[in-house]
Amino acid sequence: MSIHLRPVLKPLALLACVLWQGSWAHAQQVPAAQDSLRLRMSPRLEDRIGQAQRNAAPTFLSSQRLSTETDSEVSLDGQVVLRRSDLVIRADHLDYDQARDLARARGNVRINQAGNTFEGPALELRVDAFEGYFERPTYQLLANDAHGEAERIDFLDDKRAVVRNATFTTCQRQPGPDWMPDWILRAATLRFDSEEETAQAEDATLTFQDVRVVGVSSVSFPLTDKRKSGVLAPTFGVDSVSGTEVTIPYYWNIAPNRDATFYPTVMSKRGVNYGGEFRYLEQAYLGRLRADYMPGDLLRERDRWGGSYQHTGVIDTGISSVGGLGLNLNLNRVSDDDYWRDFPRATTSLTSRLLANDASLNWNKSFYSASLRTLRWQTLQDPLAPITPPYDRMPQIVARYLQPDAGGFDVGLEADYTDFQADRRLTGQPNTQRSVMRGQLSYPVLGAAGFFVPKVQLHSATYNFDAPLANGQWQATRNVPTYSLDGGLVFERDASYQDRRFRQTLEPRLFYVNTPYVEQNHLPNYDSGVTDFNFASIYAENAFVGNDRIADNDLLTAGLSSRLLDSDNGAEIARVGIAQRFRMADQRVTLPGGTPASKGISDILLGAGLLVDPRWYLDSTVQYNPTTEKSVRSTVSARYNPGHYRVLNLAYRFQRDLSELVDIGWQWPINDLWGDRGQDLGAGRGQGAGRWYSVGRLNYSLQDSKLVDSIIGFEYDAGCWLGRVVLERLQTGLVSSNQRLMFQLEFVGFSRLGIDPLQTLKNNIPRYQYLREQVTAPSRFSNYD
Repeated sequence: MSIHLRPVLKPLALLACVLWQGSWAHAQQVPAAQDSLRLRMSPRLEDRIGQAQRNAAPTFLSSQRLSTETDSEVSLDGQVVLRRSDLVIRADHLDYDQARDLARARGNVRINQAGNTFEGPALELRVDAFEGYFERPTYQLLANDAHGEAERIDFLDDKRAVVRNATFTTCQRQPGPDWMPDWILRAATLRFDSEEETAQAEDATLTFQDVRVVGVSSVSFPLTDKRKSGVLAPTFGVDSVSGTEVTIPYYWNIAPNRDATFYPTVMSKRGVNYGGEFRYLEQAYLGRLRADYMPGDLLRERDRWGGSYQHTGVIDTGISSVGGLGLNLNLNRVSDDDYWRDFPRATTSLTSRLLANDASLNWNKSFYSASLRTLRWQTLQDPLAPITPPYDRMPQIVARYLQPDAGGFDVGLEADYTDFQADRRLTGQPNTQRSVMRGQLSYPVLGAAGFFVPKVQLHSATYNFDAPLANGQWQATRNVPTYSLDGGLVFERDASYQDRRFRQTLEPRLFYVNTPYVEQNHLPNYDSGVTDFNFASIYAENAFVGNDRIADNDLLTAGLSSRLLDSDNGAEIARVGIAQRFRMADQRVTLPGGTPASKGISDILLGAGLLVDPRWYLDSTVQYNPTTEKSVRSTVSARYNPGHYRVLNLAYRFQRDLSELVDIGWQWPINDLWGDRGQDLGAGRGQGAGRWYSVGRLNYSLQDSKLVDSIIGFEYDAGCWLGRVVLERLQTGLVSSNQRLMFQLEFVGFSRLGIDPLQTLKNNIPRYQYLREQVTAPSRFSNYD
């Protein structure tokens, strides 16, 4: 028998429902005039239902037998089902008082409330308010598949519940009466808050493999990946320099777009480091501030500190005619020269011995842009390997005008003023105030069959030194013109290989540049360097970056490339390329200590890439000297990624007379060795319980016959818990290194204990995947009654 209860149940309507078609009743027909009750089209089912929708929803009752005592009381027996909105109650017997909206259920009671399920012998519940209690229930949560049992659950509302004498685990129950979960949390009181997506346990004990791990008077933890304020799980580690490390972080969720973490760390050989990090994210800007302070380092016998601040964003002036303003900050500072060696993982600078303090204010409007920049370096010196510090820019002012397609021409103008400052005792040359003017004019002719771009440039620079040069000059000026022609063709044809259709291209290219010789070798170098020899720089007008050197050139570059494109989606399946320069005169402009390029042909640049299928990718670049018939530099890399949690990266890098390195990184299930391929559960869910994974990255120098940097470890997935052991070795000097052992236990859906190696693995192993990660939020329809 089924009944559709409207918000107010009339006795006559109830009687009609009972008598209609014998033992079955149907919902009342809604008159067409009631527009508010008409069915409306919806593109999808709503996963979350608001309180107003829930209150307005009708109630459906069905059972084998039904009886009424008063106008608003219904008693149902046998396979009873009460359904309203996202709530379903099943029981052997149910009494429902519609006037009080109170349901009392007995016998095999089961609740499914938005995907969360509760089962037990007896329930009393006010349906709309979702207030009541459940006796001796078991439960299962949708958010993280956690389950447990309790003496009683008190429902405060549809978002909050208090569980008495409860257990909590994510280990899935196995057959047999003696089954016990690998880990279990027992608590006198367990409070669930699905709105905040958190839980709090009081008088709690965590047991792992029948061993009590920790007992606490109160602990809170998230039910999802949502952030929550509180003390995080302690982390432990062993470092070859600092000794045993114990960190007890505290996380402060200030707002949805702001948070802070405080992480005091006890180091057995050094003392206590007080660290903290603050992050913010707004619509127009974002940033991060980090600081560390260690009073009285026991090894160095002095205070140690380090700090960094990064900010990127735009400034809203509220006046559109002003244009766009942006502010970028990258500030890094440490207490001493040994900081990078003693704390190699503390600084966020890209080069650990060069810490940038960089601030820039940028403006742009239409074809115009400008920037004001200050850059000061902190150079951490090593007596065994000293480095020349780069120049500070205090300040640098740049203005640009760039207009494409101005009557068919591309026009560009740039003015740059920079005050370069450094310690002259270390640089061996005077500081300067340098002004640069650069203009360019090109007329690009572009089409589907090819392109042709003639271009002319003029580069002018003026120097004012704070000390005379070797020739006695206090000032210097240099003007250099450059002329270039760049052209290429694109031929295409249809092709097929192994029953697959492709589009194949053939793309020849010629690039000619002429820059007359202007004496510059007597000028100091402040920001110029030699460009890397690759397929981008071989078609560039200048062999140097920066503004202190403009290479004299009379050369022609010829290149030929071919690509194989998938006809269906345009994806690049393969590419090959070759390029070479022919220099018609010796290059005379060099950097201090540099070697000029000789007249004649250059090294040959070869490149190839191949996507065999979505699993295999190969890439290679070779710089070949036709005179010596030997390669000067070679890079060959391959990636094999056949599926989730299976990736192998290989790379070989060779530079004649300098280095020869082999780099290998991987994540791979060890169970594959004995034929256990696991299950394809998708990203963030592993491949099933009882599987081992090997992870690592090794950087080996063939020239020195030794490991440079290395990471190697193992992960074990038990289903409801994960174990990780990772050893990391970082080279911190010519003869020194730092080793760290990381061990972690992750209780899935609860917490992690140990020192976290996940970020290290993610940063060092391309395409590494977390064994547990919430890719998409679970839907109530995945556990629908």
